[in-house]
Amino acid sequence: MGKQLAVVIMAAGKGTRMNNPSMAKVMYAINDRPMVEWVVDLAARLDAARTVVVVGWQKDSVIGHLATTHPSATCVEQNPQLGTGHAVMQAEAPLRDFTGDLLVLSGDVPMLTEGTTRALIEAHRAAGAAATVLTAVLEDATGYGRIQRDGPGGAVTGIVEQKDATPVQRAIREINTGIYVFDAGKLFEGLRHITTDNAQHEYYLTDVFRHFWRNELPVAAVVAGDPREVAGINTPAQLEEARRLLAGRRS
Repeated sequence: MGKQLAVVIMAAGKGTRMNNPSMAKVMYAINDRPMVEWVVDLAARLDAARTVVVVGWQKDSVIGHLATTHPSATCVEQNPQLGTGHAVMQAEAPLRDFTGDLLVLSGDVPMLTEGTTRALIEAHRAAGAAATVLTAVLEDATGYGRIQRDGPGGAVTGIVEQKDATPVQRAIREINTGIYVFDAGKLFEGLRHITTDNAQHEYYLTDVFRHFWRNELPVAAVVAGDPREVAGINTPAQLEEARRLLAGRRS
Protein backbone atom coordinates (compact mmCIF):
# COMPACT_ATOMS: atom_id res chain seq x y z
CA MET A 1 0.00 0.00 0.00
CA GLY A 2 1.38 3.41 -0.98
CA LYS A 3 1.63 6.48 1.15
CA GLN A 4 -1.57 8.17 2.18
CA LEU A 5 -2.24 11.78 1.26
CA ALA A 6 -3.66 14.53 3.45
CA VAL A 7 -4.58 17.96 2.15
CA VAL A 8 -4.44 21.29 3.97
CA ILE A 9 -6.30 24.16 2.28
CA MET A 10 -5.51 27.70 3.39
CA ALA A 11 -8.77 29.65 3.32
CA ALA A 12 -8.50 32.25 6.08
CA GLY A 13 -7.87 35.39 4.03
CA LYS A 14 -9.93 38.54 4.07
CA GLY A 15 -9.65 39.55 0.42
CA THR A 16 -9.34 43.30 0.92
CA ARG A 17 -9.18 44.01 -2.84
CA MET A 18 -12.51 42.33 -3.60
CA ASN A 19 -15.74 44.32 -3.80
CA ASN A 20 -17.30 43.11 -0.55
CA PRO A 21 -14.98 43.32 2.48
CA SER A 22 -17.56 41.60 4.69
CA MET A 23 -17.38 38.41 2.61
CA ALA A 24 -14.76 35.68 2.92
CA LYS A 25 -12.65 35.78 -0.24
CA VAL A 26 -12.89 32.03 -0.79
CA MET A 27 -16.70 32.27 -0.85
CA TYR A 28 -16.82 34.32 -4.05
CA ALA A 29 -18.55 32.18 -6.63
CA ILE A 30 -17.10 30.84 -9.85
CA ASN A 31 -19.82 29.36 -12.05
CA ASP A 32 -22.24 29.11 -9.10
CA ARG A 33 -19.77 27.44 -6.72
CA PRO A 34 -17.59 29.20 -4.12
CA MET A 35 -13.95 29.04 -5.17
CA VAL A 36 -13.03 27.07 -2.04
CA GLU A 37 -15.39 24.33 -3.20
CA TRP A 38 -13.38 23.89 -6.38
CA VAL A 39 -10.27 23.31 -4.24
CA VAL A 40 -11.93 20.89 -1.82
CA ASP A 41 -13.31 19.01 -4.83
CA LEU A 42 -9.74 18.66 -6.10
CA ALA A 43 -8.69 17.13 -2.78
CA ALA A 44 -11.56 14.64 -3.08
CA ARG A 45 -10.52 13.64 -6.61
CA LEU A 46 -7.01 12.98 -5.30
CA ASP A 47 -8.48 10.49 -2.81
CA ALA A 48 -7.15 12.44 0.14
CA ALA A 49 -7.44 10.46 3.35
CA ARG A 50 -8.02 13.69 5.26
CA THR A 51 -8.77 17.26 4.24
CA VAL A 52 -8.23 20.15 6.64
CA VAL A 53 -9.47 23.65 5.74
CA VAL A 54 -7.89 26.54 7.65
CA VAL A 55 -10.52 29.26 8.06
CA GLY A 56 -10.46 32.74 9.52
CA TRP A 57 -12.23 35.78 8.11
CA GLN A 58 -16.01 35.20 8.04
CA LYS A 59 -15.30 31.61 9.02
CA ASP A 60 -18.92 30.69 9.73
CA SER A 61 -19.90 31.09 6.08
CA VAL A 62 -17.07 28.80 4.95
CA ILE A 63 -17.70 26.20 7.66
CA GLY A 64 -21.44 26.21 7.01
CA HIS A 65 -21.05 25.76 3.27
CA LEU A 66 -18.51 22.93 3.53
CA ALA A 67 -20.62 21.17 6.15
CA THR A 68 -23.20 20.74 3.39
CA THR A 69 -20.98 20.05 0.39
CA HIS A 70 -18.01 18.27 1.98
CA PRO A 71 -18.95 17.12 5.49
CA SER A 72 -15.83 14.96 5.82
CA ALA A 73 -13.55 18.02 5.64
CA THR A 74 -12.26 19.31 8.98
CA CYS A 75 -12.23 23.08 9.51
CA VAL A 76 -9.75 24.69 11.91
CA GLU A 77 -9.55 28.37 12.77
CA GLN A 78 -6.49 30.59 12.38
CA ASN A 79 -6.95 33.45 14.83
CA PRO A 80 -5.01 35.68 14.83
CA GLN A 81 -3.65 35.32 11.31
CA LEU A 82 0.13 35.34 11.60
CA GLY A 83 1.21 34.13 8.18
CA THR A 84 1.22 31.03 6.01
CA GLY A 85 3.43 29.01 8.34
CA HIS A 86 1.12 29.83 11.23
CA ALA A 87 -1.87 28.75 9.11
CA VAL A 88 -0.41 25.30 8.51
CA MET A 89 0.48 25.00 12.21
CA GLN A 90 -3.26 25.01 12.93
CA ALA A 91 -3.60 21.73 11.02
CA GLU A 92 -1.14 19.84 13.20
CA ALA A 93 -3.66 18.78 15.86
CA PRO A 94 -6.15 17.07 13.48
CA LEU A 95 -3.22 15.46 11.64
CA ARG A 96 -1.23 14.48 14.72
CA ASP A 97 -1.30 10.76 13.94
CA PHE A 98 -0.93 11.16 10.16
CA THR A 99 2.34 9.87 8.69
CA GLY A 100 1.98 10.22 4.91
CA ASP A 101 2.39 13.10 2.46
CA LEU A 102 0.73 16.44 3.03
CA LEU A 103 -0.40 18.58 0.10
CA VAL A 104 -0.84 22.30 0.82
CA LEU A 105 -3.34 24.13 -1.41
CA SER A 106 -4.80 27.64 -1.39
CA GLY A 107 -8.53 28.23 -1.25
CA ASP A 108 -8.19 31.14 -3.66
CA VAL A 109 -6.42 29.12 -6.40
CA PRO A 110 -9.40 27.32 -7.98
CA MET A 111 -7.97 26.67 -11.46
CA LEU A 112 -5.34 24.10 -10.46
CA THR A 113 -5.93 20.86 -12.34
CA GLU A 114 -5.85 17.30 -11.12
CA GLY A 115 -3.21 16.45 -13.71
CA THR A 116 -0.76 19.08 -12.52
CA THR A 117 -1.35 18.18 -8.89
CA ARG A 118 -0.84 14.47 -9.46
CA ALA A 119 2.39 15.23 -11.35
CA LEU A 120 3.57 17.26 -8.34
CA ILE A 121 2.80 14.43 -5.90
CA GLU A 122 4.43 11.82 -8.13
CA ALA A 123 7.60 13.92 -8.54
CA HIS A 124 7.76 14.43 -4.78
CA ARG A 125 7.56 10.70 -4.11
CA ALA A 126 10.00 9.79 -6.87
CA ALA A 127 12.55 12.24 -5.45
CA GLY A 128 12.09 11.02 -1.89
CA ALA A 129 11.92 14.68 -0.97
CA ALA A 130 11.09 16.30 2.35
CA ALA A 131 9.26 18.95 0.34
CA THR A 132 8.39 19.67 -3.26
CA VAL A 133 7.25 23.09 -4.43
CA LEU A 134 5.13 23.84 -7.48
CA THR A 135 6.60 26.78 -9.38
CA ALA A 136 5.67 28.80 -12.45
CA VAL A 137 7.50 31.12 -14.81
CA LEU A 138 5.80 34.50 -15.29
CA GLU A 139 6.51 37.49 -17.50
CA ASP A 140 5.78 39.73 -14.51
CA ALA A 141 6.57 38.09 -11.16
CA THR A 142 5.70 41.13 -9.05
CA GLY A 143 4.20 40.20 -5.70
CA TYR A 144 5.31 36.58 -5.69
CA GLY A 145 8.06 34.81 -3.80
CA ARG A 146 11.01 33.97 -6.05
CA ILE A 147 12.68 30.59 -6.53
CA GLN A 148 16.45 30.58 -6.21
CA ARG A 149 18.34 27.77 -7.94
CA ASP A 150 21.89 26.51 -8.19
CA GLY A 151 22.20 27.58 -11.82
CA PRO A 152 19.57 27.33 -14.60
CA GLY A 153 17.42 24.28 -13.97
CA GLY A 154 19.49 23.39 -10.92
CA ALA A 155 18.48 22.44 -7.41
CA VAL A 156 16.28 24.83 -5.44
CA THR A 157 18.48 26.67 -2.95
CA GLY A 158 16.09 29.30 -1.63
CA ILE A 159 12.65 30.87 -1.69
CA VAL A 160 12.58 34.58 -0.99
CA GLU A 161 9.43 36.65 -0.46
CA GLN A 162 8.89 39.77 -2.59
CA LYS A 163 9.21 42.16 0.35
CA ASP A 164 12.46 40.57 1.48
CA ALA A 165 14.00 40.23 -1.99
CA THR A 166 16.98 42.18 -3.31
CA PRO A 167 16.74 43.86 -6.75
CA VAL A 168 18.65 40.93 -8.27
CA GLN A 169 16.27 38.43 -6.69
CA ARG A 170 13.24 40.41 -7.85
CA ALA A 171 14.45 39.98 -11.44
CA ILE A 172 13.88 36.21 -11.16
CA ARG A 173 10.81 35.13 -13.14
CA GLU A 174 10.31 31.69 -11.57
CA ILE A 175 7.86 32.09 -8.72
CA ASN A 176 6.58 30.12 -5.76
CA THR A 177 2.92 29.28 -6.31
CA GLY A 178 2.27 28.50 -2.63
CA ILE A 179 1.40 24.90 -3.52
CA TYR A 180 3.56 22.20 -1.95
CA VAL A 181 3.83 18.55 -1.01
CA PHE A 182 5.61 17.71 2.25
CA ASP A 183 6.52 14.68 4.26
CA ALA A 184 4.03 15.44 7.04
CA GLY A 185 6.30 14.55 9.93
CA LYS A 186 9.22 16.57 8.59
CA LEU A 187 6.93 19.54 7.92
CA PHE A 188 5.53 19.82 11.43
CA GLU A 189 8.97 19.26 12.96
CA GLY A 190 10.40 21.98 10.71
CA LEU A 191 7.65 24.44 11.60
CA ARG A 192 8.95 24.46 15.16
CA HIS A 193 12.13 26.13 13.87
CA ILE A 194 10.67 29.11 11.99
CA THR A 195 10.46 32.66 13.38
CA THR A 196 8.88 36.01 12.52
CA ASP A 197 12.23 37.64 11.66
CA ASN A 198 11.14 39.11 8.32
CA ALA A 199 9.61 42.25 6.80
CA GLN A 200 6.04 41.16 7.58
CA HIS A 201 6.78 39.84 11.10
CA GLU A 202 4.90 36.68 10.18
CA TYR A 203 5.57 32.95 10.18
CA TYR A 204 6.33 32.20 6.53
CA LEU A 205 5.73 28.62 5.46
CA THR A 206 8.65 29.06 3.05
CA ASP A 207 11.02 29.48 6.01
CA VAL A 208 10.63 25.78 6.80
CA PHE A 209 12.74 25.14 3.71
CA ARG A 210 15.71 26.75 5.45
CA HIS A 211 15.45 24.09 8.13
CA PHE A 212 15.40 21.39 5.45
CA TRP A 213 18.48 22.76 3.71
CA ARG A 214 20.40 23.20 6.98
CA ASN A 215 19.69 19.57 7.77
CA GLU A 216 20.47 18.39 4.22
CA LEU A 217 16.94 17.19 3.58
CA PRO A 218 16.09 17.00 -0.13
CA VAL A 219 13.86 19.68 -1.66
CA ALA A 220 12.41 19.26 -5.16
CA ALA A 221 10.46 21.49 -7.56
CA VAL A 222 8.01 21.03 -10.41
CA VAL A 223 7.27 23.79 -12.93
CA ALA A 224 3.60 24.20 -13.86
CA GLY A 225 3.09 23.98 -17.60
CA ASP A 226 0.31 26.60 -17.66
CA PRO A 227 0.80 29.51 -15.22
CA ARG A 228 -2.91 30.30 -15.39
CA GLU A 229 -3.63 27.19 -13.32
CA VAL A 230 -1.79 28.57 -10.30
CA ALA A 231 -3.12 32.12 -10.41
CA GLY A 232 -4.56 33.36 -7.13
CA ILE A 233 -7.81 35.33 -7.06
CA ASN A 234 -7.30 38.69 -5.37
CA THR A 235 -9.35 41.17 -7.42
CA PRO A 236 -12.74 41.23 -9.20
CA ALA A 237 -10.91 41.24 -12.55
CA GLN A 238 -9.03 38.07 -11.65
CA LEU A 239 -12.29 36.50 -10.52
CA GLU A 240 -13.86 37.21 -13.91
CA GLU A 241 -10.87 35.73 -15.71
CA ALA A 242 -11.15 32.57 -13.60
CA ARG A 243 -14.83 32.31 -14.46
CA ARG A 244 -14.03 32.48 -18.17
CA LEU A 245 -11.28 29.89 -17.96
CA LEU A 246 -13.21 27.41 -15.83
CA ALA A 247 -16.36 27.80 -17.92
CA GLY A 248 -14.33 26.67 -20.92
CA ARG A 249 -13.12 23.47 -19.27
CA ARG A 250 -14.91 20.17 -19.38
CA SER A 251 -16.40 19.27 -16.01
